[in-house]
Amino acid sequence: MAKRFLKIASLALLFALLVSSPSIASLSQGSSGNDVRKAQERLSSWGYYDGKIDGIFGSKTYRAVIAFQRKNGLTPDGIIGPKTAAALGITLSSGGKAGGSASYQATIDLLARIIAAEGRGEPYKGQVAIGAVIMNRVSHPSFPNTVAGVIYQRGAFSAIDDGQFASTPVPDSCRRAAAEAYAGYDPTNGCVYYYNPAKTTNRWMLSLPVYLVIGDHRFCKPQ
Repeated sequence: MAKRFLKIASLALLFALLVSSPSIASLSQGSSGNDVRKAQERLSSWGYYDGKIDGIFGSKTYRAVIAFQRKNGLTPDGIIGPKTAAALGITLSSGGKAGGSASYQATIDLLARIIAAEGRGEPYKGQVAIGAVIMNRVSHPSFPNTVAGVIYQRGAFSAIDDGQFASTPVPDSCRRAAAEAYAGYDPTNGCVYYYNPAKTTNRWMLSLPVYLVIGDHRFCKPQ
């Protein structure tokens, strides 16, 4: 009798937890509010959206989301779920605290993809260093303050524009490097720029003092 009572109580508790647990938030056509406004602002700043920033998820916002998803290797369903929100650098209000498991994993995936596109042939330390540069930019006042914002900043990474970011397979080493860089490991000791001298023609970049060299990349600090 006691065992049966405990089983019933356990099932009741599980049901209560399932009912009370919030579902993962998402935005789609018909949604409205501040989250939609934040998404529109990001999409507009990156050239995907040219409509009114009004917090209303209409057809223009829907088309902009699909264009963004296609460009960045996400499922082009026109819905801003956890992965698309993380790629946009926004946190959905009812989707849990920033840094939660879904948000964290999406951010690590994003960081790993840019590491793979920019440094898949580099030694592991060099891959971590690329991730560290991105994290250093997040903390630096001259750059956007989110991982997605840094990665998608116009003109920041050639891999975004030439399609490598969306098409390059992501090896396990890049995922490990992303997790380490996100956790705070910084072999560059504060660098916010890097370049490959064999591929870079930017005179300003080439003029920066080189702090250290890892693999084919030169790492530089702010002047």
